[in-house]
Amino acid sequence: MSTSQPVIVQVSRRYSQPAERVFDAWLDPAKAGRFLFATPTGRMVRVEIDPRVGGKYAFVERRDGVDVAHTGEYLQIQRPHRLIFTFSVEGSAPDRVTVEIAPLENGCELTLTHEMKPEWAEYAGRTQEGWGMILEGLAQALG
Repeated sequence: MSTSQPVIVQVSRRYSQPAERVFDAWLDPAKAGRFLFATPTGRMVRVEIDPRVGGKYAFVERRDGVDVAHTGEYLQIQRPHRLIFTFSVEGSAPDRVTVEIAPLENGCELTLTHEMKPEWAEYAGRTQEGWGMILEGLAQALG
């Protein structure tokens, strides 16, 4: 029996804000609801975050009258450098997402790595684009 390796999608972005501020935005419901899994035409209707290892999160956005749920569990929280969580859309088998934040002289650099199930490989490009939009949304949420 052979096991397939996950498909790795990675995006990076620099921020002028310090690592602590960028990290904290991921666990702050008010800020996270503005960028995490938010689309330009949708409306976020529910944001729940239990910011502890083993804690769960749920983001529900209404898109064209349909609620789309993004859920997961926090596996590792190392403020302000690393956040690892599972990620699932509408109850699919969860993927693993790692957010790493490195301080820079002026601000920080965030690298997000999404380990996708091999059967979703054809969506790697769309997934990378989606995370890029999320990281841009984070920049806007930070001001």
